[in-house]
Amino acid sequence: MIRHKPLSALARPWAAVLVALVLLGSACGGDDNKSKVAADQTTTSVTEASTTTSTEATTTTTAAAATTTTEAAKVTTTTKKATTTTTTAPTTTTTLPKLSGDITVLAAASLTEAFTEIGKSFEAANPGVHVKFSFDSSSTLATQANNGAPADVFASADEANMKKVTDAGNASDPKIFVRNRLALIVQKNNPRGISKLADVNDTSKVPKFIICALQVPCGNYAKQAMDKAGVTRTPDSYEANVKGVVSKVTSGEADAGIVYLTDVRAAGDNASGVDIPDEHNVIANYPIAILKQSKQVDAARVWIDYLLTPQGQAVLAKYGFSPAA
Repeated sequence: MIRHKPLSALARPWAAVLVALVLLGSACGGDDNKSKVAADQTTTSVTEASTTTSTEATTTTTAAAATTTTEAAKVTTTTKKATTTTTTAPTTTTTLPKLSGDITVLAAASLTEAFTEIGKSFEAANPGVHVKFSFDSSSTLATQANNGAPADVFASADEANMKKVTDAGNASDPKIFVRNRLALIVQKNNPRGISKLADVNDTSKVPKFIICALQVPCGNYAKQAMDKAGVTRTPDSYEANVKGVVSKVTSGEADAGIVYLTDVRAAGDNASGVDIPDEHNVIANYPIAILKQSKQVDAARVWIDYLLTPQGQAVLAKYGFSPAA
């Protein structure tokens, strides 16, 4: 007789198998979960790393850009400064025109010796220019200037005759370039023993006394000096200009005359001089101007400027003139 095992007995092994399978599945599922967690953590780490790298890269890029911008600003600033320096420090070269041609100077007779010497040094300094002179009384020269005489410069021994020319519109604004004063000129070694201007009142001591014509500057100044010194004597003759007075005294035709100090100096050993003190003297101002009819205005201006240089003034002083200022 065959015995049959109960169903519960038969089921037990399968139940054990089933339990084993369930446990195995749980174990496998647990590993999957762990893998999933690990993967999730890895993903998170990668994400964080990416975020960090991106942030750092962005920061680095921004810093680099800022650095680049700063350096560019420095370069821009440097370039601007260099440009400014170049603009504010330009180099300029001026070329003066070369002078050439002849100039004619109408000059008071008392300037004869000084101007002749200065003319030579002026021509040496300006090889292209030749200076010609016409010396006479200032009144005669003023008339010539107003009549359109072919000349470039007028140098007068007084302001009154210069005013005649400027008032007529025939000259530029004049400049006083030198001064002069009066002196008595007597024969060589002063044989008459004249010591003062008032001595000419004594005709026995000074038989022949002369001055320039009264319309001439030296004659006008002489009359003023005579009045100051109390000279009442009428001169024995009136000469056309100061050189006429010098000529008659040095030749022995006259015993004494009133001239400029410069004329006594110019006479040298041919005559002697007697000082006229300040209280009886007259100071002569010498103005100079460019004439309207001048054809050589630039050269004329340079001539006038040359008279005011130390070189020009030194020669004038050598002949007894005093500076304008």
